[in-house]
This record gives sequence, C-alpha cells and structure tokens, in this order.
Amino acid sequence: MTPEKLKQQFLDRGETFSDWARDNGYPRDYVYGVLNGRIKARRGLGHEIAVKLGLKPAPERLAA
Repeated sequence: MTPEKLKQQFLDRGETFSDWARDNGYPRDYVYGVLNGRIKARRGLGHEIAVKLGLKPAPERLAA
C-alpha cells in the first residue's frame, strides 16, 4: 500500500493519524514521519509503525 492510498482510507473512514497513533501507543510525530517519508522505516519504531499501518510487509511474511 502507498502512503497516499492509506491517507485516503483514513479520510474515507473519518479517522485521523493522531487518533491511530494514540490508540496504538505510538508517538504522533513518528507516525507522521513514516507517512511523509522523513522516517525511512528501515528498522526500529519506524519500521514497526510502517508494518502495522500496512505500508510494509510483516517480516514473517518475507521469510515464506
């Protein structure tokens, strides 16, 4: 999924990324950083957020 498609899905549902970040226990700035490409999400918290949002495949799916 692309960040643009994800943003549209959130918009269609009336959900904000700030709400999603709070509900999932992530810092709001990290979530927006991943969505806007400031955080590359190669490892650590950024990667975890990208996987949970569906922007990257889960590591266990890569091994299969």
